[in-house]
Amino acid sequence: MRLIDREYVKSLMPRRDPAGHKGTFGKVYLLGGSVGYTGAPVLCAAAAERSGCGLVFLGVPESVWPAAAVKCEGAMPHPLPERDGRLSPDAEEEIRRRAAGCDAVAMGCGVGRGEESNLLLRRLLTVEKPLVLDADGINALAGHIDTLSRRPCATVLTPHDGELARIGGDMTAPRESSAVAFAAAHGVYLVRKGHRTLVAAPDGRLAVNTTGNDGMAKGGSGDILTGLLTGLLAQGMEPFAACCAAVWLHGRAGDLAAEEKGRRGMTPPDIIEMLPYALKEVE
Repeated sequence: MRLIDREYVKSLMPRRDPAGHKGTFGKVYLLGGSVGYTGAPVLCAAAAERSGCGLVFLGVPESVWPAAAVKCEGAMPHPLPERDGRLSPDAEEEIRRRAAGCDAVAMGCGVGRGEESNLLLRRLLTVEKPLVLDADGINALAGHIDTLSRRPCATVLTPHDGELARIGGDMTAPRESSAVAFAAAHGVYLVRKGHRTLVAAPDGRLAVNTTGNDGMAKGGSGDILTGLLTGLLAQGMEPFAACCAAVWLHGRAGDLAAEEKGRRGMTPPDIIEMLPYALKEVE
């Protein structure tokens, strides 16, 4: 098992082209939000912006769009058809069209749980882009884990233990062996969140993170990880490398926030604020 430390992450980070422009550094498409969960997709988008990618697009239910449009500064939110405050299957065609023009996709942050939104997310598993599933994007797989076999490209799941249990993870085995077994069985890259977050690849590779603190145990921290990870994938990083870099950078930004503001009072936006400084340490 590899330790994810600063030197390892430094060796993974892609080089920046001094002559590059926003179209050459990767485009991200994020899908999330529902009535009552407007903050999650905005945090996800803000973290993706900080990742170094060039463009960030955010699809949200139409009733959530005004709030997202006000909160987003660099990301570009757009409204999608909804039903009962959550994304509707009627949004599928537009989502596919927009995702086709991007380099990596993330689904789930703040989407909420409902039969129709769950069905939409499962249908979208056939999108031919690297895909990150978080939160209710993972919950939508409960009882339907076999749908992962439809995936034509790399898939990353970022569950905490409750979400992993819902989709059939073995919670009785040691965390490490359980993560490796799940990733291999379903052909996914698994980021098992928690103290000393684990990254497992379908080929058996396993790594453990060395950054982070209990001040990050607040709603919204996971949305930041999703955005950061998707942004790194959009820049062309190999999935295992992107996962390892994302968890270290996320935790390091959290450590920097804790140093400045304290673990008790720090908030997820404080982590986003510190992401550029974490990135500077590995460039």
